[in-house]
Amino acid sequence: MSKEKTLTAADLLPKERVRVIKVNAATPLRKKFLSMGLLPGVIIEMVRPAPLGDPIAIKIKGYDLSLRKSEARNITVEKIK
Repeated sequence: MSKEKTLTAADLLPKERVRVIKVNAATPLRKKFLSMGLLPGVIIEMVRPAPLGDPIAIKIKGYDLSLRKSEARNITVEKIK
């Protein structure tokens, strides 16, 4: 029985689309995510990483959002089949 690695928004490749499963963050960061629409069930797409890899740009509900990789690691996602 193999256990898959938990996938987070920080692990995404450009143009990869995923569904948000869970937001694992302390209250201030969680509130920030929720105010940006990062809710379970929402589809996000990795647009591109910054030239040095941090921050990353994601697309959510038609707009681009920039997140630090340390923030993106708090967003558990699953691949869309």
